[in-house]
Order: sequence, then C-alpha cells, then structure tokens
Amino acid sequence: MVPYVRLQGITKRFHNTVALDTVSLGIVRGKIHVVIGENGAGKSTLMKIMAGLYRPDSGQMFIEDKETIFQNPLDAIAHHISMIHQELLLVPYITVGENIFLGREPRNSFGLLDKKRLYKDTGELLERINIDIDPVASMHTLSAAQKQLAEIAKAVSFNSKLLIMDEPTSSLSDHEIEILYRLIFSLKKQGTAVVFISHKLNEIFKVADTITVLRDGKHICTEDTGRLDRKQLVSLMIGRELKNVFCKEPAEIGSPVLEVKNLSRKGEFEKISFTLRQSEILGVAGLMGAGRTELAETLFGLRRADTGEIMIKGKSTVFRGPWDAQNRRIALIPEDRKVMGLDLKNTTGFNISLCHLSHFSRYGVINKKKEMELVNAMIRQMSVKAPSGKTPVVSLSGGNQQKVVLSKWLLTAPDILIMDEPTRGIDVGAKAEIYKLIVNLAKSGKSIILISSELPELIGLSDRIMVLWEGKCTGCLVGNGISQEAIMKLATNSHVSA
Repeated sequence: MVPYVRLQGITKRFHNTVALDTVSLGIVRGKIHVVIGENGAGKSTLMKIMAGLYRPDSGQMFIEDKETIFQNPLDAIAHHISMIHQELLLVPYITVGENIFLGREPRNSFGLLDKKRLYKDTGELLERINIDIDPVASMHTLSAAQKQLAEIAKAVSFNSKLLIMDEPTSSLSDHEIEILYRLIFSLKKQGTAVVFISHKLNEIFKVADTITVLRDGKHICTEDTGRLDRKQLVSLMIGRELKNVFCKEPAEIGSPVLEVKNLSRKGEFEKISFTLRQSEILGVAGLMGAGRTELAETLFGLRRADTGEIMIKGKSTVFRGPWDAQNRRIALIPEDRKVMGLDLKNTTGFNISLCHLSHFSRYGVINKKKEMELVNAMIRQMSVKAPSGKTPVVSLSGGNQQKVVLSKWLLTAPDILIMDEPTRGIDVGAKAEIYKLIVNLAKSGKSIILISSELPELIGLSDRIMVLWEGKCTGCLVGNGISQEAIMKLATNSHVSA
C-alpha cells in the first residue's frame, strides 16, 4: 500500500542538539502505527514535523507520493492531518460545540453565529463517531476522558485522514482508556491512519498494527507488531537488555516516622489510618477518584484535614501549609510535574535550587557560585541529561524533568518522600533509573509513600500496599498476600479484607 504520509531522511537540530537524524518512515491509512522510544528519542519532534509545527532542516515529506512542505499547522490541517497533544488545547469555559468548531463556527446570512446549526452539526459529528457527550456542555465540566474524546472529535471534524495522538491515555482511568480504544479502532475501520505515541508496553501490543522504534534521534526499526515481543522491544528502545527492572532489595524496617489516625476530609477521604516506618516503602493503590492524591496533598499541607491526627516521630502535628511539611522534612513529588513540580519558564538550575535557597543565601542575597556548584553536583549525581544548570527545564525530556523534581526535594534532605505517580509519562529506561533511586533511598533510611496506578510498579517496589476505594481504606496487603488480583478486589470493594 502507498503510505498516506512518507518521511524521507528527516533531520532536525535544536542548537547543538540533533533531535532527528535522517529518519525515514511511512504511515498507511487504516492502520494504527505506534512510535516508541525513550524520552528524548525524537518522537514528539517527528510528530510536530508531520503536524506542521516544526520544519525539518533537511529531508522530504510526501503526501500520497507528492512532495509537500508545511509552513504551519494550517497547512497540515488542509492535508487532513491533525495532532492531539498530551496537554489538551481546549478552552475550558465555552461549550463542547464551540471548542470543536472554534474559528470555523457556522454563520447565518447576517454573518452572526448560528448556534442552532453549531449544536446540530456537533451532535451529528459526535453521534457519527459514537461519542456520548452533550454538545452544549461547558468543557470545564467534563472528565479527562470526555475532554480527550472531544479533542478527537475536533480532529475528526477536519476530515482527518491522519490522526496523531501523543500519550493519549496518560491521565485516564482503565474504564476511560477502553472508551478511547473503541473510538480509535472505529476510526481505523473508517480508513483513518492513527499514529500513537505511548510508553505503556501493554498498551502498545494491544492497539498497534505497526511499531516504529526511535533511539537518540535515529530510526532503529519499523516492524509489524506480531514480529516483536516485550523483551525485544525494550532492548531496541534502550540499546541494551533491561534486567530485574525493580531491583527491590530488603531494607531493615525501623521505628514509626509517620502515624495517621482517622484522617478525614469531606467528600475526598474518610477515617484513613496507617503507620509509615523508617526505610519502608508503603504503596498506595486505588482507582481514579479513590482519594489517593487528595490524601497525599493533605499530608503535605496543601489541603487541611477536617478531622483526624498526623504524628511525626510521635509528635502530633498540624500543617498550615507546605512550608510546615518541608520544615518537618517531608517532600512531595506531585502527580503532575508540569503543573505543580516545575517552573517551566525557568532553568534547570533554578528549579533544582528552588526549595533550598536559604542554604546559599545571606541577607537575602544568593551566592550564585555556591548555588551553581550544588546544582551541577546534583545534575551529575542524578544523571540529568542537561548540558548545564542554565538549560531551560522545558527543553528536557519527561524523565529528566522528573529527575529535576526529585533533585529539588532531595536537596532539602527529607526523611519522608510522598511520590504521586513518579513514573507517569516517562519511558521504560528512565523508569528503571527512578525505581533504583527509590530502592536506594529506602535503603539509606528514607521512608516513602508510593502512589501509583501501575500495579506491577507497586508490587515490585512496596513493602506493604494500602488500598483505597471511594476515599476509604479497604485493606492493607503484605508479603505473599500482595497480588494484582488482591489489589483489584480491594480497589473495587468486591470483598472486605479482614
């Protein structure tokens, strides 16, 4: 079959960094083509070239075998190519219909907005692709999955023949992911080419017809999915065999460092009690909406509990804000690093030193030399792939951004680390590095609360696992009692643990 889009010898540089090095690729209609690689492999850069956001420094792009040059994203849309970004580009306080047809709204004979036709067209579009969303609903009232589906509907409204999706399931629940899969498979049947970027290996083998692997900006291989297995794929991605990914080693569990008694916050969680000990990794499992993040933010002082008690090393504590938690040597690695973990407008060094400024400032004046010495030492220690502390943090890959967040908090020498989805949106190689770091932190005496939606991650790293369901603790698993089946039973409250 003739590819709808064919890229030949695409090269793209950013200053001294080669993001893509003579990459060639063909995308066929009616197929789901997954592009995979470590963070920084060039996946997003390649997609943005196909979507008209970047222009290559060299190489050619062909649409239905005709050489084409895109000057901007409108040129891509004119050629029926649409891209759905990881950070959705939706306007929150207007309706679904207004978002889908933004800038292309139907007008009446007087040039005024024809709302009746707008919502009729939106309703027909949503019905055609089997999306059950009210066209007049305000976008901010929708769930994450509904927003994702609305973004897909917008792309389809351009009569897209190629739909590019960047990590579309990273913030969705299992149920929402299944809804998204059904829509993608439906578009495939209608002849749409779908390019899908993902780090989730199970997902890749579930949806892909074809897999392309990129590494360090180079095209490594393109194969039919049936010709690859998980082990081969990981090896192709990182250029080496990845063994014993969790590297969990037994640590001597010490005395209690954090005790939580009957902690409640109305509408979020109720009567949560647990103990965290020195050198322990306490996993927290639960489906989306179970109250995991809300509990984490309460333990860090971002939210105030209505009732209950928090004790640090036997002493009752009330947090007025995150500064109190930091002073009690607690750190939070937040669920969304780009929103809560980083200042994306600033440098890598600024972000690393942000929570530690008092240690290299005097009378309000920062000793820049001392700051940069500490920052550069942390960059080396954490193997952050950044030329220097002056590198803009927004230019780093997801895995390296996460290392910056970890570096920032490790500089404060915390005793307790609360890690909320610490490997979300990062590749398998970077995950292995963070797993090793978590294990080593526990061995060094740090106590860790690990919140994760990835059950193998929780099982592979945790000493115990507390499971939440609708804001309540339904049980705590330990030792041989830990399994995916046992976690899911508690997470869905299908039985109550003794």
